[in-house]
Amino acid sequence: MAEPLPDTNRTPSSASQRTAPPPQKTQSSGHAWIWLIIVVLLIGGIWYFYRQHEAAQAAAKAKANARSFSVPITTATARTGPIGVYINALGTVTPVYTVTVTSRVDGQVMNVNYKEGQMVQKGDLLVEIDSRPYEATLKQAEGTLAHDEALLNEARIDLNRYQEAFNRNAIAKQQLDDQNQTVLQYEGSVKTDQGNVDSAKVNLIYTKITAPITGRVGLRLVDPGNIVQASASTSLVVITQLQPITVIFSIAEDYLPQVQKQLRTGSHTMSVAALDRDQTEKLAMGSLLTLDNQIDTTTGTLKLKAIFPNGDLALFPNQFVNARLLVDTQQNATLIPVAAIQRNSKGAFVYVIKPDSTAGLQNVTVGTTDGNISAVEGVSAGTVVATTGFDKLQDGAKVAIHNNPPSGQNGSNNNNNNNGQGASSPNSTRGAAPGNSPSDSATPNNGASSTGNRP
Repeated sequence: MAEPLPDTNRTPSSASQRTAPPPQKTQSSGHAWIWLIIVVLLIGGIWYFYRQHEAAQAAAKAKANARSFSVPITTATARTGPIGVYINALGTVTPVYTVTVTSRVDGQVMNVNYKEGQMVQKGDLLVEIDSRPYEATLKQAEGTLAHDEALLNEARIDLNRYQEAFNRNAIAKQQLDDQNQTVLQYEGSVKTDQGNVDSAKVNLIYTKITAPITGRVGLRLVDPGNIVQASASTSLVVITQLQPITVIFSIAEDYLPQVQKQLRTGSHTMSVAALDRDQTEKLAMGSLLTLDNQIDTTTGTLKLKAIFPNGDLALFPNQFVNARLLVDTQQNATLIPVAAIQRNSKGAFVYVIKPDSTAGLQNVTVGTTDGNISAVEGVSAGTVVATTGFDKLQDGAKVAIHNNPPSGQNGSNNNNNNNGQGASSPNSTRGAAPGNSPSDSATPNNGASSTGNRP
């Protein structure tokens, strides 16, 4: 069979028309990929929003469960009352009088009539020194005095005789004058002798050493049989007065106007409390006695002295105590326990317990703190605040109040168990904190800083 002859009538354009369909297939494939990406994104978006919805439902359910759980707490009720403003400082107990007793005469110690640590009264006999040498000296002085007094009397009798003779012109004027001077000489001798007698009596008194003040004697410094000398500095006994007793403490010069203002009024004495080293126990109560006359320029402080009756001898000389000076009293302040105040980086707040037994956050401004009581602004008297359970307490949480009933009562809640004045604490001061909204992380504020030192 013969091969067909090529068609010479076909043009190149007709050949290109037969190859056009392949590009149409490539365009349709690109559209398919776009739709595939859209579908994947749509599925991913639906899945994301579904997960978010489930998370929101879980959070709402957890919050509802948390609110349905009652947090056990104790509460206190805010009240209106006075609160003191104090200045705290470190002080030293200082006796009003301290006497170091030494001997004024030489001799041997015969008796020691006190016991170590004994409380003695003014005039009590403490130490006896051998008095026999001084008794002999007194007798000698009295004998010399008697001798010279006799000579004086004789000279006076002769003077009277010479005066009568001179009146009769029986003797010369010179003889009368000589006798008159003789009388004056004997009078001087008698005065000297009387002084010697008095000196011997004083030395005899000095052999019996008595207490010059009322106070407590220290450890025994001399024993019977020892020889003491007036020229030596050896102490026989040291007596310290304990009742009353003083406390010297220093305050910053910034507080001087407040103290002077109270002293100028003179309407009442400024009370001072002495607390122990741990600032937990009140040792004694006293009053401000005086101020120093100048400020210490090296420290910027001023010394104050307070006096205490010290009836129970709780204060001891050179003891370190914490002094709390009452400079003012705020009246009609809103008072709550310090334990109810919570703090975070934004400020101070309390949990207010509502009538439906739920807790609500309430911002407060803390003022003066006295012991375990603080004056605040932001709540009113009668408001019930939480004092415990802060680790689980949240805004809007349900609460269960578990206050301990007062002694002798059962089955009743005491919503005021923490709003009374507690044991006096030295960390009482005037302070303030911002009242911004608190965050979830809060720390309790169970104290305040001391104000006795220079700011």
